[in-house]
Amino acid sequence: MNRPVPDATSDVVVVGGGAAGLSLALRLTAPGSPTVTLVEAPDGPLRPPERTWCYWDQATRGPHDTEDTADFEEAVTASWSRLRVHGRDGDAITVDPAPLRYRMVRSADFERLAHARLARSPGVRVLRATADTVRNTADGTAEVRCTTPDGATRLLRARHVFDSRPRRVLPPARTRLAQHFRGWFVRTDTARFDPRVADLMDFRVPQPPHGLAFGYVLPLAPDRALVEYTEFSRTPLTTDAYETALARYTHDVLELGAFTVEAAEQGVIPMTDARFARRVGPAVHRIGTAGGATRPATGYTFAAVQRQSRAIVEALHAGRALVPPAHGRRALAMDAVLLRALDTGRIDGPDFFTGLFRRVPPHRLLRFLDGDTAPWEDWGIGLRTPVGPMLRTALELPFLPRRPHGTPRTGEGHR
Repeated sequence: MNRPVPDATSDVVVVGGGAAGLSLALRLTAPGSPTVTLVEAPDGPLRPPERTWCYWDQATRGPHDTEDTADFEEAVTASWSRLRVHGRDGDAITVDPAPLRYRMVRSADFERLAHARLARSPGVRVLRATADTVRNTADGTAEVRCTTPDGATRLLRARHVFDSRPRRVLPPARTRLAQHFRGWFVRTDTARFDPRVADLMDFRVPQPPHGLAFGYVLPLAPDRALVEYTEFSRTPLTTDAYETALARYTHDVLELGAFTVEAAEQGVIPMTDARFARRVGPAVHRIGTAGGATRPATGYTFAAVQRQSRAIVEALHAGRALVPPAHGRRALAMDAVLLRALDTGRIDGPDFFTGLFRRVPPHRLLRFLDGDTAPWEDWGIGLRTPVGPMLRTALELPFLPRRPHGTPRTGEGHR
């Protein structure tokens, strides 16, 4: 049995080198920040494959803007000024959400940017190791036990630990859905895409017996795009089933003609009204998806991670350690109603989402999906949904028990 190698104590240990861990470590490079050790999994099966993260923010910024995502502009792969939704009948709704743009970040680009900045910060060190255990200690600090690639055991101590590792089991919930998908990065023989327009939801695909399905197309050039097949349902598909669905979508719906698949990505994102505890004892905190940063009804996470990270740093500079909720209570309550209504089949998913894009101003709808609307705006949007089924669902939710989840297959995907 290897004895732990004693390690220097840091003010903060961040566990995990995904979007949440890297974002927090980056924000702790500012002058006057605590000392930080970032524990990142070594190369191998524990490191996730390359992923795509998307979000929306302002197309242009003034000199005094403090957008949470502004520091990562260099990592943006592509952006789109117009968004489109296709109804099941083929009717296309194209909107301009100005002053917002939809942006894509590839995880590899984000990691390169983050590591270059972390390497220039004397207060941050990166440890390539597998985090085995994270625990609070009797003296009010925390301890992280790691295994390095050479098999040595390292023991890290810190005043605060922020753990971004996915939970093995999700908390109890009334509704348990998943957003699961597979995408192809395709190159076509001729120009097939409009690089100005992103297709957020294309419902011209066969709908499953339970939940909803849609295509998702992010053009990178006239002859290149990320094309995905996505479902909101209870159980992920097999890879073969995703491949079949993608083949049908690209051939029968998009009519792409001849193309080459240059890369693929696949993931599962939890869509649940579970309550994610953000604190595990006095010195251990959860961040990212593990800390409730994923928006339950949409799966979007990246922008919420940035807000959460900035708030954590502000609290640490004020002498406190806390992980604030990434989404407000009102937003989570509305999400719980929507998820339950989708799960019970009381509302038709494709009609619901196409209706929102038809009836709600696009910039307001995107702010609503990001939890950034005022109560009066939420009320107005609610009146543009199926009021009866939504009201019935809202009335029954308080009486439904929260049941334990099974062991999920979760991961970070395009949201």
